Amino acid sequence: MKTPDRPGTGAASLSARAGARARVPRLSTVLIHIVLVMACAVTLVPFVWIACACLKRNEDFFSSLFLPVSDETGLIAWSRLTLSHFRQLLGDLGLGRALLNSIFLSSVTALLASLFTAMGGFALACHTFKGRRLITVIVLGAVIVPAPLLLAPGYQLLYRLGLLDTYAGLILPAIAPAFGVFLFRQAVLSSVPRSLLEAARLDGCGEVRAFFSVALPLVRPMFGAFVLIVFIGAWNNYISPQVVLQTPSKFPLSVAVANLKNTYYQDYGLLMAGAVISIVPVMGLFLLLQRDFISGLTSGAVKG
Repeated sequence: MKTPDRPGTGAASLSARAGARARVPRLSTVLIHIVLVMACAVTLVPFVWIACACLKRNEDFFSSLFLPVSDETGLIAWSRLTLSHFRQLLGDLGLGRALLNSIFLSSVTALLASLFTAMGGFALACHTFKGRRLITVIVLGAVIVPAPLLLAPGYQLLYRLGLLDTYAGLILPAIAPAFGVFLFRQAVLSSVPRSLLEAARLDGCGEVRAFFSVALPLVRPMFGAFVLIVFIGAWNNYISPQVVLQTPSKFPLSVAVANLKNTYYQDYGLLMAGAVISIVPVMGLFLLLQRDFISGLTSGAVKG
């Protein structure tokens, strides 16, 4: 004779089976993770190769793919690794000065550009004035103008202002990019409630204080993301320093590393060490601002 199930036994068994199925990963999830791991490995291989190449002597550069291997044991030949490339770059070749130049130029440009474009975006988003629509159209039109097209007129303007061969000649043209103004305009429209600004004005808050105390904290993720974008752009800038600067001691790291190339003899380990020096600060800044970078890129996705 079949014994009837106790009340609740069937529901408990169903929930147990559902929990077991939930604990077992689906095939699609496993495949997605495999693809992501493979993509991550492919992305990391060049960085690993550069990190290994900068430690190899020039005669060992093509002997192995990564680190040099001993012919006797088949293991890594640690004695054939060297840090002399870094000592030569930072000492004899004076790459340390170029590194400081790049840090100064990129930091000042990123902070000023982010601040001024945030102010411009705030004005276009939160104020009604005559010509606002025309200014917005001009900003959008300036976004599509290629940067190399502005080199010749920019050089002529800097020459007339006496800003050639100065850091100001590199910083001033880059502190108000049209793309940043439009980006912050959209960020302010989506993240800063108009009622909050009106309440701040009723409490006696001026426009400058309303920007720094109300609007800027609400668009902080976008501010951090734009700082990172402008910093990387200024750090990798190669054409403008060659056009504006003439004194070698003022060259940034991008130009100094490119000048390591020689027509008749090439020290590849020295080049890879220069590449590592140019990559590490940007990676450190990205790790510091990665949360703001991701939040900033998605902050305008939902208007609220």
